[in-house]
Amino acid sequence: MIVIENAAIVDGALDHPLPGMHVAIEGGRVREVSDRPIRLEGAARLDLRGGTLMPGLVDCHVHVIATLVNVGANALLPDALVAHRAAAIMRGMLHRGFTTVRDLGGATLGLRLAWEEGLFDGPRLVLCGKALSQTGGHGDFRGRHDARPFDFFERRLGSLGRVADGVDAVRRAAREELQAGADYIKVMANGGVASPTDPIAYLQYSEEELRAAVEEARMAQTYVAAHLYTDEAIARALRCGVRSLEHCNLITPETARAAAAAGAMACPTLVTYQALKEEGAALGLPPESVAKVDDVRLAGLRSLEVMRAAGLPMAFGTDLLGGMHRRQSEEFRIRAEVLPAHEVIRSATLDAARLLRMEGRIGCLAPGAHADLIVVAGDPLRDIAVLEHGVTHVMQGGAWKKQPN
Repeated sequence: MIVIENAAIVDGALDHPLPGMHVAIEGGRVREVSDRPIRLEGAARLDLRGGTLMPGLVDCHVHVIATLVNVGANALLPDALVAHRAAAIMRGMLHRGFTTVRDLGGATLGLRLAWEEGLFDGPRLVLCGKALSQTGGHGDFRGRHDARPFDFFERRLGSLGRVADGVDAVRRAAREELQAGADYIKVMANGGVASPTDPIAYLQYSEEELRAAVEEARMAQTYVAAHLYTDEAIARALRCGVRSLEHCNLITPETARAAAAAGAMACPTLVTYQALKEEGAALGLPPESVAKVDDVRLAGLRSLEVMRAAGLPMAFGTDLLGGMHRRQSEEFRIRAEVLPAHEVIRSATLDAARLLRMEGRIGCLAPGAHADLIVVAGDPLRDIAVLEHGVTHVMQGGAWKKQPN
């Protein structure tokens, strides 16, 4: 049992801290939140003396097995090496305050089981298994002269995706990922930066294939997330029932309003384009991918304004690769250039929980929620950059994972 006293709570619900709060933790869950001192016999106590207490942060778009920026080379690494590197990547995420992450392609049930067994510290892991891609799509990282069947790659831990062409193959692939432990389905529905042969504007998967994936997800009581940049690709994904819209850099006001009306959510990932622009080539991003970065990077901040004006909810995502994972928390500062700080924070707490369909369990400090929380040295509503360097304590499931020495 732990009682945290005299905290100023910031969870994104308000544009100001809630001062003088007390939180009781028991059995890995939040037991009580009160504006009065909590009497709990035998509890350990931490007096924050007015310091900032927040729910554990949630990153809704990561690739924990992307240990290299060159995703094709990453797929060729030995599984054991990828697993150990992924554990280190996840440990870094946890220490930055991210207690839950949603992996958008690559991570498998085995990694989550290893985390559940306590073999390494890291965030809670929400999975899609391998992302589904058409031949030559964003999940197909073979170059133009690579004639190897994709079967060679798809079951390797370092592969972000798998190839499935045609309605029947998409259905089978979705069913296999769900059988293997996927919490939702990810499809590649647009061209991308990291893949070598598909320009950004390329539409991927027929509408019949997209609807097949959506139907399989719905039958399994879950949803489809889609990689999307262009307005045309976003609009057709919405027609097919896609719920989670990843990236959305080139969305228009009309489509953003349609997405909001359909009950969809967006997950922008702006920091990855800045990182790829500054570091991609040096870290091994192929030249054909480097040439595509600015196609989406320069539209990023404008897309946030468009989606906010349309009332389209936005969750927090980063989509970083390889050595760039360390820049995860920069996403807060980038978004805050055009969005109010409390809305940016809400994207990584309350809105993230909604996208992951885990409301009341993560992203909040409320009775019954997982005792996932962080302490921050400073007020992120005044200076959101403190989330990059000021996370002093991290608790996950009622256990301290990071504390000052």
